[in-house]
Order: sequence, then C-alpha cells, then structure tokens
Amino acid sequence: MSDHFTRVLSRPEFIALLAALMALNALAIDVMLPALPYMGEALGIANENERQFVVTSYMLGMGIAVLAFGPLTDRFGRRAPLLVGVGIYIVAAIAAAFAPSFAMLLVLRFIQGMGAASVRVIATAVVRDRYSGREMAEVMSLTFMVFMAIPIVAPGIGQVLLLTGPWQAIFIFMGLLALAFWLWTYLRLPETLPVDQRRPLSLRSVIDGFRIVFTNRVAISYGLAGMFLFGALFGFITSAQQIYVDIYGLGVYFPVAFAAMAGLMAVSSFTNSKVVRRFGMRRLSHGAMLAFTAGSAIWLVFALTGFLPLWLFFSLLAVIMFSFGWSSSNMNSLSMEPLGNVAGTAASVFGFIQTVGGALIGSYVGQHFDGTTVPTATGYFLMGVASIVCILVAEKGRLFGVGEQYAHGQAAPAMDAH
Repeated sequence: MSDHFTRVLSRPEFIALLAALMALNALAIDVMLPALPYMGEALGIANENERQFVVTSYMLGMGIAVLAFGPLTDRFGRRAPLLVGVGIYIVAAIAAAFAPSFAMLLVLRFIQGMGAASVRVIATAVVRDRYSGREMAEVMSLTFMVFMAIPIVAPGIGQVLLLTGPWQAIFIFMGLLALAFWLWTYLRLPETLPVDQRRPLSLRSVIDGFRIVFTNRVAISYGLAGMFLFGALFGFITSAQQIYVDIYGLGVYFPVAFAAMAGLMAVSSFTNSKVVRRFGMRRLSHGAMLAFTAGSAIWLVFALTGFLPLWLFFSLLAVIMFSFGWSSSNMNSLSMEPLGNVAGTAASVFGFIQTVGGALIGSYVGQHFDGTTVPTATGYFLMGVASIVCILVAEKGRLFGVGEQYAHGQAAPAMDAH
C-alpha cells in the first residue's frame, strides 16, 4: 500500500490536500465573521451575542457527528466516508444561502458541521495511517500551517464578498470551494486503510474501540488538554468581531487584524515542524503551554485594570497564539500516538471531545462578552491552567519528559495489527 500511495500522491500534495480539506472547517467559521451583523439584521436578531450561534451550531453539528465517522472510517476505509461527508457539507452550505429564517440557518449550519465531521476525523486518521512518532508531528505541523492560510484570508474574502454582494454569497462561495476540494479528493486521494486492517462495524467492536481510547491515560489526557485549548480559542473566535470592531473600532480593518493572528499561528506551526524532530513533542508542547498560560495571566491582569490599548492587547495575543500553534499540533499527535490500531475511532473520540467541549466552553465565554476583553482573557487563563493539569496527569507529574512508551526515539508502528 505505501509504495502505491507514495507513487500516486507525493508528500507535498498529500499535505496540501489534507490541509485544504481541514481548511473547510476554518472557512466555515472565519469567512462569515464580518457578515454576522448583516445576518442578524436581515434575520431579525436583536441581541448581538445571539449572532454567535451561527458559529456554535456548526461546531456542535461537527462535534456530535465525529462519533459516527470514527467507527465508519475504521470499517469502510477513509475515502468513501470522506467523500460523503464533504458532499453533505456542500449541499448544506449552498442551502444556507436560501435560509428563510435564523432558526433554519442554524439547522443548516448544524448539518454542514455534521458533514465537516468527516474531515475532522479522517484527515487525522489518514496522517496516522501513513506516519508515526515525530514524523507524524512534523506532518501535522505542516498540514496545520497550510490549513492556517484559510483564517488568514477568510475574513478578508468575506469582507470582499460583502462589498460586492449580499451575505448569502458567502455560503455560495463556501459550497463551490468545497466542491473543488471534493473533486481533488476523488481524483487524487487513494485509500490508506488496507482491507485486512479494518475493524468490523458491530456494537461490540465499536465499544471495544472506545474502551481502548478512554483507558489510555496518556491519550485521553492529551485529548482533554486539547479540548480546553480549543475552548479558549473558540471563545476568542466567537467574540473576535465584537472585540476588534466594538472595542477597538477597527471596522473594515478587522479582517487584517484577524489575518495577522492566523498568520502568526501558521508561522508557529512551520517552526514547530522544523524543530520537533530535534526537541520532541513533549518539550515543545509543555513549554508552549506554560507560555500560553503566563501570557493569558498577564492579559487578564491588564484587562481587569482597564489599561489594555490595542498595541498591548495585540502583543500579548501574539505570544499566546504563537504558543497555541506549538501546543495544539503536538498534543494532537501525542493523543494519537499510542492508538494506531484504532486511529479512526480515536480521531472521532478526540474530535467529539475537543469540538463539542470546546464549542460549549467557547460559547459560554462568548455569551459573557460585556464590552471588555475580561471574559475572553479569563477563559484563556483558566483553560491554560486546565490543560497543564491534564498534561501533568498524562505524564504522572513530570514535564518535558520523553514519555514512557516511546522513549529513546522509538516510534509506534505506523499501523498496528488488529
């Protein structure tokens, strides 16, 4: 399988394709941020905070559906479930452009998120099929770097679409771009899970797969750390338009500020891919989480005092988001590392935990927006502390170690026997 896979799809194209598919999730959130006020006005939403549900409903749909896509992809392979899921995403996105009410828009966004769950699960599983150890972390970082190109340009694209047409054009654009990625996947991505390594789709098999994931202390602890980390990020994303526009008055320059942060995360992921083989996933992610939490604490202190000019806010956020880039891809790899024999199920479990948990945490933080950055800063700090606690549980109280199972550079097999 591996020789055929390498010949058909080169490593750069492999990374680019998976990053493009993963970017559909970022696109579905970030491209419409500039349009939230217009959607709220057109669909009769008086409370500004309720506009955030356009993001939350999508995240909940994705988070719930990942539980189904995990066992499905371990049974039927990677290609078919992925193509079906992206197809659902396309149909729901285009249909959302014609939603007659805010309630129907939220329903279609929920369905769109369910389709996107296939990408959330299968992209991670495909990487785990092909790579392991620090090489897997390197590929994850490169994929995440390309994936972050979408948040860099997405709000700007949304702003341009709003200047040239109604907010509905954003959904049409989203659906057409997803269609292009669907065709790319159909034509170029081969199956990466051999038939003899697939798990039966029975209740006992599914439960056994979940048991393997939940009873692995290292894997589940890093998965929960990722949930808290993404909860902080979603809390910021849901409030980003209000922070940059309402607090700092950036107006049409909001996409520029948003793009700068996304660009910094992309740079962070790229540098991580260059140094992870030398220093290891644990040292980089643990150090980055300490920097993330310390930066958030300083932000919270300044926010509480009321002295937080744009330059200071932006500087602190830069440190925090750079740390996020180092933490997220490495902790994702650490959670998947011991679970090669149930990669699809593991990706679905962590996708559910991180997406639903992160969306609920982020929505809770976002709904507390009060015209200051205090709620967002509080969310970042508390989630940073919670992530560090999870890391300590995973590593039995030690930081910066090389781990128990894969010490001395020994990597897990690329695909364990079932």
